Amino acid sequence: MSSHLLPTYARVDLAFERGEGAWLFTADGERYLDFTSGVAVNALGHAHPRLVNAIEEQARKLWHVSNLYRIPEGERLADRLCALSFADTVFFQNSGAEAIECAIKMARKYQYVSGKPERYHIITFEGAFHGRTLAAIAATGNKKYLEGFGPPMPGFDQVPLGDIETVKKAVGPETAAILIEPIMGEGGVRVVPHTFLRALRKLCDDHGLLLIFDEIQTGIGRTGDLFAYEHSGVTPDIMTLAKALGGGFPIGACLATAEASKGMTAGSHGSTFGGNPLAMAVANATLDVITADGFLDRVRKNSLVLKQRLAELKDRHASVIAEVRGEGLLIGLRMVPPSSEMVDELRNEKMITVAAGDNVVRLLPPLTIGENEIAEAFARIDRACVRLEKAHPRPLKQEAAP
Repeated sequence: MSSHLLPTYARVDLAFERGEGAWLFTADGERYLDFTSGVAVNALGHAHPRLVNAIEEQARKLWHVSNLYRIPEGERLADRLCALSFADTVFFQNSGAEAIECAIKMARKYQYVSGKPERYHIITFEGAFHGRTLAAIAATGNKKYLEGFGPPMPGFDQVPLGDIETVKKAVGPETAAILIEPIMGEGGVRVVPHTFLRALRKLCDDHGLLLIFDEIQTGIGRTGDLFAYEHSGVTPDIMTLAKALGGGFPIGACLATAEASKGMTAGSHGSTFGGNPLAMAVANATLDVITADGFLDRVRKNSLVLKQRLAELKDRHASVIAEVRGEGLLIGLRMVPPSSEMVDELRNEKMITVAAGDNVVRLLPPLTIGENEIAEAFARIDRACVRLEKAHPRPLKQEAAP
């Protein structure tokens, strides 16, 4: 492995040469079942023909012009996202962390132009993950990510998830907004109760705060709906997207209502590469596929099949799998042994997955997954569980004394 890459990742000694659908192939032809999807990025799997055609066609025409000029494909994508959501306006960038930065700036600027410049604090939640920039790690609040980078950026008040009374107590004269993931992906695939989201919406309305949903991992079909907020019926003021929106090509987006975005005037924000023609072409093609009739119906159907098979495995291997959780094709297996062991065992089965907080293994197959791949996944997880049971045998029960 290269010694010149900055060693910020504990990379597995495994490299892939090509991909097709839900499968990845090494240079020597070994085939792996991909239940990571680039961490919820490759929503349509690998080398989807619609995306390949879109990027090939656009690459022959125009790659980059900068945001000094109109980009018609970006205007079209923004129009479509707004028509499909609550939003009135969109800002494009290159990643989820950049989308979070835009949302933070937007919430602060909203309060400023509303005559309340003292309002710049944002309430966030324990176990969340919002990215790796200085502002994003401050919003996340995890000491592991903050250590060594100096004083955390001020303006973030972290509270436990699910306790609305604690949230109410955290609201003060400096509070501008509340930021939350409808499903905490990195935090262990923890589905936030809809009643809690509704309570947050009311709290924001009562106090003039903005509600920000981080849908970087949940958005664009991952939960079975185009956006996770549709499950709860709770509409945010600002929403961040990335990952699946580009189907594998780097893109981020910050969506907002006209009211929430009223402070973001000319010169208040920018991005050199954001909204470039290549990204816009691929994202429009991704949206074409995911919004086609029947696509999300199939996601929901296959999600149900997968969850039923996983529930069967949980019953069969109760000493290994403690819980199956999640929505759509964002599924978590909370483990009894360390989650890292299951990730390793599945990789031995030539199936790749990714760990999360709360001792969880995330299953993030492409949204195009079919029943054959689900059956393959079932068999491989089953065999991995058998080996983990042998590695972690249950202690024999002592017989009761006569």
